[in-house]
Amino acid sequence: MTSGDLSRFSINQMTVKQLSMPELVDACLELGLPGVGLWREPVRSHGLEATAKLVRDAGLTVTTLCRGGFFTAIDPAERAIALDDNRRAIDEAATLGTDTLVLVSGGLPAGSKDLHGARERIADALGELGPYAEQHGVRLAIEPLHPMYAADRCVVSTLTQALDLAERFPAHQVGVTVDTYHIWWDDNAPAQITRAGAGGRIHSFQLADWTTPLPEGVLNGRGQIGDGSIDMREWKGYVEAAGYTGPIEVELFNDALWARDGREVLAETAARFVEHAA
Repeated sequence: MTSGDLSRFSINQMTVKQLSMPELVDACLELGLPGVGLWREPVRSHGLEATAKLVRDAGLTVTTLCRGGFFTAIDPAERAIALDDNRRAIDEAATLGTDTLVLVSGGLPAGSKDLHGARERIADALGELGPYAEQHGVRLAIEPLHPMYAADRCVVSTLTQALDLAERFPAHQVGVTVDTYHIWWDDNAPAQITRAGAGGRIHSFQLADWTTPLPEGVLNGRGQIGDGSIDMREWKGYVEAAGYTGPIEVELFNDALWARDGREVLAETAARFVEHAA
């Protein structure tokens, strides 16, 4: 067991994706870690009901399920497919016992340059899915992604944009994910965290560090906390000042970490959390 305060720590499954679901659960128990953020693909591979039983029997809290979203298609048939998939994601979140489904909203459709239109289609989708999520005890958490992902992955790049969307709907239906990796550069973000907290809309808080150079493709460039440019305690202070007292997930996409022993990475990540964020 790692020494230090880990009472709010949650390991996002993607950080140690080399571990199977049973291996992940065993490692969390061995290290005394209280929470996990799960991803739909490995949950599906292990089996939804089997995963739900595994984490429940272990006494682990499922802090989030990743991910829903990808709402920006223009074609009606594609939009219908996306909405159906998000309803399934909400069902899965409820089965796993988490109240938060993290959303990556989607990039620009092929051939489109209309950011405003894409964001309005996200709002349309949230309007359809919010009541369904509420019925299942699940909140939708819009995650703004760094602007380098705006074209192909997420047209919501700032907390301001995320909150402008979320505030069209009740807070118990739609809020935001605050992820240090995506917002640390934004001078407006601290004020937007205050805004989110005042409205009860901080549904998830995630940590990852910014290290350079970024890898080719940039997706797997999320650094181990403590290795990069972000002051984790500063951002933790912002969300706590805004009233957030929930779990703190560490979510890393990093090829070098994935190439290592997963239990070793998990222990290191917990130790870094204590050192830089607890």
